[in-house]
Amino acid sequence: MENGRATEYLMHFGMSRQEALVYEQLLLGGKQTGYEIARDTGISRSNAYTSLAALVEKGAAYLIEESAKKYIPVCPEEFCGNRIRHLQEEKRWLSENLSRSRPEEEGYITVEGEDNIRDKICNLLDMAEERVYFSCSSGCLERFRDHLENVACRGRKLVLITDTEFCMDGAYVYVTADKGSQVGLITDSRYALSGEFGKDSMNTCLYSGQKNFVMLFKTALANEIELIKIRKGEMKDE
Repeated sequence: MENGRATEYLMHFGMSRQEALVYEQLLLGGKQTGYEIARDTGISRSNAYTSLAALVEKGAAYLIEESAKKYIPVCPEEFCGNRIRHLQEEKRWLSENLSRSRPEEEGYITVEGEDNIRDKICNLLDMAEERVYFSCSSGCLERFRDHLENVACRGRKLVLITDTEFCMDGAYVYVTADKGSQVGLITDSRYALSGEFGKDSMNTCLYSGQKNFVMLFKTALANEIELIKIRKGEMKDE
């Protein structure tokens, strides 16, 4: 088990770092007492019992009453599935009951950080109702393959501008020069995102629903596609 990654991901599901350590030890050793957990993890007995009680409360472990209190782990698939289901229910409630502020399209928003940009791109692709224009490297496209395939399967127009051949059923693919870390996305002629994304890049993008910004970027992509078509025609003539 990659302990660092496992701990980080478990923390995403509501555990503290110490609770994640105790949970991983439960998975490794099976049914155990608080004393055994403390001994094998090197944390104090009081902290071990505090973490075990928290895991029981959060649905990640069960308490077994024997001659000595012992704990068994809930498997990660069940624990994570329960947490996701509860979050989805809470998401629906929040979406229905929280009022919204001014629409996003009224401003220009800077999205920073690789994870935040990835999430924004995923959301834009998943919410597209008519068409998607996506310009980036083929490696970048590969990171979003599942979401792009979903766009195509839903019958939305999908246009990809990239730097090497990229196979995807239902997509119009145009191959051009090296894209590097540059990324550009337009959905439904309403929202646009442009900037740098990926490893060793600045991971900063500008996102907006401003009509002028979207139209300007859409025109730039259309011109790039026309140039690709012209160059392709020239190569055939040669």
